[in-house]
Amino acid sequence: MQKFLKIILQDDRFIPPFNERARDLRIMNKPLWLNQRDVLAPYTSREFEVAPGDRLPETNEPCLVHRDNLYFDAHYIQAFLEAAQKRRTPSRAAYSADDPPFREHALPLSTSYTSYEDVYLADLWYFPDGIRKEQRDWTSMQGIEPLVIDLQCTEAGYYHVPTYMAFEQGDLVFQVPKRSLIAIDSWVHVFIADVVFGLFTRGARFEERLDQEWAFKLRILAKAMFEGKQVLECSELVKIGRNCVIDPRAIIHGPTTIGNNVTINAGAIIENCIIGDNVNISQDCQLMLSVVGDGAFLPFRASLFMTTIMDNSMVAQNTCLQMCVVGRNTFIGAGSTFTDFNLLPAPLRALDGDGMLSLANRPVLGGCVGHNCRLGSGLIIFPARTIESDVVLFASKERRVIDRDVHYEDSDHHRLSFANLHPRLYPRKGERGEETW
Repeated sequence: MQKFLKIILQDDRFIPPFNERARDLRIMNKPLWLNQRDVLAPYTSREFEVAPGDRLPETNEPCLVHRDNLYFDAHYIQAFLEAAQKRRTPSRAAYSADDPPFREHALPLSTSYTSYEDVYLADLWYFPDGIRKEQRDWTSMQGIEPLVIDLQCTEAGYYHVPTYMAFEQGDLVFQVPKRSLIAIDSWVHVFIADVVFGLFTRGARFEERLDQEWAFKLRILAKAMFEGKQVLECSELVKIGRNCVIDPRAIIHGPTTIGNNVTINAGAIIENCIIGDNVNISQDCQLMLSVVGDGAFLPFRASLFMTTIMDNSMVAQNTCLQMCVVGRNTFIGAGSTFTDFNLLPAPLRALDGDGMLSLANRPVLGGCVGHNCRLGSGLIIFPARTIESDVVLFASKERRVIDRDVHYEDSDHHRLSFANLHPRLYPRKGERGEETW
């Protein structure tokens, strides 16, 4: 296989409320830059980065160019490169405006796509013969043709609200792609990348393979019979790492991936999840369609539904998170509840790529907590609210219900004489003299 040069366009924008570049956020329990490297490793021989605002280098060798805030999977990259190499002309990834996964999930809240004729352009290019002088301006389409790749959409139901309560009739559904490409411009895109374009996509591809490959279906059935387990519990669908301790009374349904040195105690229920390394899941926890980062700790009866917990965070007992994203090194106290459904049929708004509140295009949506946060017990967080990195919230008479976004300046620890015990690790861009590109 011919390998080519990879050029990475740096995106120096910070994603609120994390106050961190998209490339450093974890998607599918990997930093985004590592996801990109792993997917493109079979196709590239070397790489270098281009600072924001700089032009592309002039080169005579085949090359792939992408912005570092893009999440893509191997299925999309394979389809894109095969189509681009067949046409033998410089190509730029594009979406059809009518493509359901793009229209419903990727475009809302995003600022990364460029409208061009009847398509939307993504920041992913292939140059079969290198980059000519007139093509160094990557914002130009001179000599470049848009390449629309079918995302192979399938519809998947995920939520049911009684019709007398709903402002959308019938079951709520996701438009699930079997090939994933999305720009991470908002915390909501982390949720979409992990759940809709990640876990749901993995399940859709599994079901498709089950329908089309009889040998694959027979292998799963044979493995389940040999192990004396239900089909969804067999080792073909539940991948377990090294040195794990799993109580036999735990229920684990696949497709699920469990890392190394994981402890899962009695009564835990896990369905279609990604569990990282060194995770501790205590008694009676319930996890469904969620991504749990390395080193996370879930004490007894914690519940996650379509939720991302990044590395080294803790969600205490009797806490419920639905459709949420939680950053790294964060603690959420016992008995807290992140709601996801507006009791009144008002459209949900969330922070977009410019840090402004915009329509989220989601009828139900949980909240987001940044990195290095400490939240007290018994809090109730309204749908789509965010808590900025480095915030400390004490449950009190004055602050029990979080009905608006919480910024670092609102943190309760500022009122204490020993506030310096909680250092600010994730300041906003431009504060504390951060490096600028």
